[in-house]
Amino acid sequence: MYLKQLSINNFKNIEQADLEFSQNMNCFTGNNGEGKTNLLDAIYYLSVTKSFFNNTDRQNIKHNENYFIIHGNFVRRENSEKIYCGVQDGEKIFKRNDKQYSRFADHLGLIPLVMISPTDISLINDSGDERRRYLNSVMSQLDIVYLENLVKYNRVLMQRNKLLKQIKEKNEVIAVFNEQLNEYAQTVYQKRKQFVEQIQQYFTQVYAQVSNGNEEVSITYKSDLNESNFIDLLENSFEKDCIMQHTTTGIHRDDIIMKMNGYHIKKIGSQGQQKTFLIALKLTQFNFFKQQTGIAPILLLDDIFDKLDLHRVQHLIALVASSDFGQIFITDSNKTRLNKILEQQKNSFSLFNVEKGNITKID
Repeated sequence: MYLKQLSINNFKNIEQADLEFSQNMNCFTGNNGEGKTNLLDAIYYLSVTKSFFNNTDRQNIKHNENYFIIHGNFVRRENSEKIYCGVQDGEKIFKRNDKQYSRFADHLGLIPLVMISPTDISLINDSGDERRRYLNSVMSQLDIVYLENLVKYNRVLMQRNKLLKQIKEKNEVIAVFNEQLNEYAQTVYQKRKQFVEQIQQYFTQVYAQVSNGNEEVSITYKSDLNESNFIDLLENSFEKDCIMQHTTTGIHRDDIIMKMNGYHIKKIGSQGQQKTFLIALKLTQFNFFKQQTGIAPILLLDDIFDKLDLHRVQHLIALVASSDFGQIFITDSNKTRLNKILEQQKNSFSLFNVEKGNITKID
């Protein structure tokens, strides 16, 4: 799987770009704020149907314009896949080979992709909402059953929460909502639990490769459903739910516990250790995608070398440049560091300069 050509119009600060890429490594240099990350986000859009950074499509339109268009020509298992995304006046159109999707969810998984960004630090520092969002993003790309059950669960959860604001005693409607929540939650819970169990061993191996095995790390799945039957939990928490006016137990409270040397990495990890932890997690996601689809995802590395010592950078580049990985996009504002990385490459690569939204290939 690789992106052969990319065309961009009015996406963030990129007014116009028509680019051809190496199917191995593509590197983008330039000062901060020039548009390197915006370019990667355009590629991300064509995979996930939305921005990595902004929830509102309109926020991604170039200032003083009313539309953006991104068009990519991918090669997937020897077949050409032309993917189009256009946003204008609040309407988004997504097409595959000139045929418009009726549901964006039908596109997920076609173009497997993993992005590693400095903003990933929110997975460590922020609330469980961020880690659940990450879980949902990863699993929804590969499992439509998961996505459908998650959507149904959230819909019933909203209905139950609305009812809790109006009643003080249990009734038949609450009982029905409990049964529906339990039905949808079981599928989501089991799939999340299985996912975390599957990736744990590979995650620790990748972390050891990048860090040279200096720390012991772990990720575990925390859920109310680990401890008890969900129906019982809902029954026992009803009075509390009425007081709080929302459902206080369930898979919408799930979390991933991230530890290093037995302690929460948020509390004891240095910036370099935390960054290595997140890189290992995302590369584990890469491996999971590859196992599930048989296709090496496109890998986007956005300014990830800052705060990493030279030793970790070298180990990371050696890892992603191996035959297990496919097409890679790298941004770095440090041109000297980027040149050293490229000097180590045996495979073909393309180098681009980005300045004020203009992208120029460097021969």
